[in-house]
Amino acid sequence: MHVPDGMINLPVSAAAGVVAAGAVAVSLRGARRELGDGPLAEGHGAERTAPLAGLVAAFIFAVQMLNFPVAAGTSGHLLGGALAAILVGPFTGVLCIAVVLLMQGILFADGGLTALGVNITVMGVVTVLVSYGIFRALLRVLPRGRHSVTGSAFVAALVSVPAAAAAFTLLYAIGGTTDIPIGKVLTAMVGVHVLIGIGEAAITALTVGAVIAVRPDLVHGARGLAAPLKLRVDGELIDAPAAPATPAPAASRSPRGLLAAGLGTALLLAGVVSFYASANPDGLEKVAADKGIDEKVEEHAAADSPLADYGIADISNSRLSGGLAGVIGVGATVVVGSGIFYVVHRRRTESASAPSSAERA
Repeated sequence: MHVPDGMINLPVSAAAGVVAAGAVAVSLRGARRELGDGPLAEGHGAERTAPLAGLVAAFIFAVQMLNFPVAAGTSGHLLGGALAAILVGPFTGVLCIAVVLLMQGILFADGGLTALGVNITVMGVVTVLVSYGIFRALLRVLPRGRHSVTGSAFVAALVSVPAAAAAFTLLYAIGGTTDIPIGKVLTAMVGVHVLIGIGEAAITALTVGAVIAVRPDLVHGARGLAAPLKLRVDGELIDAPAAPATPAPAASRSPRGLLAAGLGTALLLAGVVSFYASANPDGLEKVAADKGIDEKVEEHAAADSPLADYGIADISNSRLSGGLAGVIGVGATVVVGSGIFYVVHRRRTESASAPSSAERA
């Protein structure tokens, strides 16, 4: 659903840019808490939490290269807002999607640069807000446990995709550059993205379930969900006395194994599996072509990038070209993402350790 330049006019694109910038600013503050809280961060610092968040961004980048068919002549790909929010928290999740979109726009000419604010707002802010709100609401009413987490993740991700499609349609209704009946655009966008949402939901639930099975302490959305121990006394179930607080064994283990496995998986997906992705246009591209809302789309400012269209310009072998481009993209995303999250975490640590005005006095 990467919106290109020229599909939304400049005033609305600029307004969306302001919204996106505000969301990123708020997320930078919120991510300090998310990256500093939880069992993984206790006593270990940014060397553990920052790479994990960077890996989530790189994994989303890799999976977005895997377009899957959803209807005749149409494909879809992961948006990733729900996955990021559940794994590392909603504020950090917005930053993950922003990093992915920035890398895609600058390096691969995917998603317009003047439309970057539109894309962050639609694919990052809307998907995270909708999915995480639904996810937390479901967890409040479902029995505590891993199945509830994965089931809630499935529903949240499913709903987030058509919600993003509706948000795009709203922006198009305000600032679209072609005169197309908005009802037709809304019906087409939401209809095809409901189908894409099913794929998004499956990928999100499978990924969250896989991480929970290995390291449940690393899943932000699963924290504190262990069901209290019950004892049967005189035929009645009562809560067992609270045990002394002790660090969970999993929390004390280094996440290096999971990080290595996750990075290897992302490289494999982007470098090899992406070659077999569907070549059909994605939901937005298909609707744009069918309804004519792409008539004024402009050439991407980074169209001359050596990595444009997820290939290396000087390599004629398409499989090798696309695979190397994917590997470069994963590497760039994990480095930039980890660097940003490291700085965010370090600022939180420095703020927490700085003496207050009363102490200085």
